[in-house]
Amino acid sequence: MSTRERLIESTRTLLWERGYVGTSPKSIQQLADAGQGSMYHHFSGKEKLARAAIDRTAEEMRAGVDAQLSGPGTALERISAYLRRERDILKGCPIGRLTQDPDVMAAPVLREPVEETFAWLRSRLAGVVTEGVEAGELSPAIDPAATASAIVAALQGGYVLARAADSAQPFDQAIEGTLALLGASAVR
Repeated sequence: MSTRERLIESTRTLLWERGYVGTSPKSIQQLADAGQGSMYHHFSGKEKLARAAIDRTAEEMRAGVDAQLSGPGTALERISAYLRRERDILKGCPIGRLTQDPDVMAAPVLREPVEETFAWLRSRLAGVVTEGVEAGELSPAIDPAATASAIVAALQGGYVLARAADSAQPFDQAIEGTLALLGASAVR
């Protein structure tokens, strides 16, 4: 792995674990086994490196979500597969956790990929819900955009509840509750 890649991957790890403020250039360099000169050769500063790391995390998240939501099965089966996929629940969502970081939210260059990722996720889920409505699987009374927002809110809220309880159980309950509500909208 090149020095540039090690810097990006180290920043991704540290942002997820410590947030932006807790991720110092020195800690990035130590984890990446790179010197200060190497870091500033590839990136003009911490903000540019953090943006590259956030972009990489967002790209990977989108690819994984898209693969699951594009897979075989009904709309409900694909949404269920996405919500029940294996995750590091107690660490939280690597994109969602950034919304709790005031420095990320205050910097438009860092907030932008977070905002875009959640907008993309809501849109992608709304598309799957629309497919379910059009296939006669879900009630036509269901609003795809509102449903997609509720799914994302339950998922992100599940992470928060799990972290607060130091247990995956509240996350699992949020997911199962969301799926039960979606199942109640199913056309029988």
